[in-house]
Amino acid sequence: MPRKDIEFKTSDNVILRGWLFTPSSSNGKLPCLVMAHGWSAVKEMDLDTFAEHFVSNLPITCLVYDNRGFGASDTAKDQPRHEIIPSLQMSDYSDAITYAQSLDEVDGTKIGIWGSSYSGGHVLYVGAADKRVKTVLSQMPLINGFENFVRLVRSDFVPGMIQMWEDDRKGRAAGKDPVVIPVVSNDPAGPSALPTPDSYEFFTAWEKKSSWKNEVTLKSVEVMRSNDPSHLIHRLAPTPLLMTVAANDVLTPTDLALEAYSRAREPKQLHIIPGGHFDGYRYRSLSVM
Repeated sequence: MPRKDIEFKTSDNVILRGWLFTPSSSNGKLPCLVMAHGWSAVKEMDLDTFAEHFVSNLPITCLVYDNRGFGASDTAKDQPRHEIIPSLQMSDYSDAITYAQSLDEVDGTKIGIWGSSYSGGHVLYVGAADKRVKTVLSQMPLINGFENFVRLVRSDFVPGMIQMWEDDRKGRAAGKDPVVIPVVSNDPAGPSALPTPDSYEFFTAWEKKSSWKNEVTLKSVEVMRSNDPSHLIHRLAPTPLLMTVAANDVLTPTDLALEAYSRAREPKQLHIIPGGHFDGYRYRSLSVM
């Protein structure tokens, strides 16, 4: 099906790049699903597969882009690559919507947003705050950064990590380069952003066949701990919500997602799939906008 390269400028003048997928045959303007990946991932890591599935099965277009500082997208002037600031990524979703509304192929009154893992949490906030959004698809979302952090990081490791954050802040203020840590590691005692075996398996497989790099700034982890994208989930309605949750998710724990879903108001739909966090990339969830 047709896919073309696109780029657009964010409200703080960062160029983000991606793809626009359209049906092989279409008449007039179509709804658009705006899609961005999760923690550190790039669009080649199956976002094309998801978009092709959606466009093949629904009369819609899909706008897929790399998050700032990752893949083909730029980052802000004098800011490091591979740094994840959730507030900026959420703002970029809204800028992507604005860009989608400018396209000849898109019906600007029918915009949906899709996110997975970290961005699965982002779309819960964006859908509540940006009422141009007409449907939200949230897959295995990170619901509350603090709760997630205490599940993932051993308590005896926390003081050392807090000291690393303090040292990194002092170093940045003195003009030093930001501290970078691996996204995943096979050393359970070593620092990494996603310290689960299934994370290591998933990302190292993609490292061999994509532009993904196993690094993220230490600040990204510090900021993640205070990120709470679900605090407005009760404000999403009447925008429809489809939440997909893995039954045995240890990276973005299942119970946290289910608790957040219980706070969302109708209309909403819950899709529970078997397996863990990364099994979500083997399934395709559909929603009609």
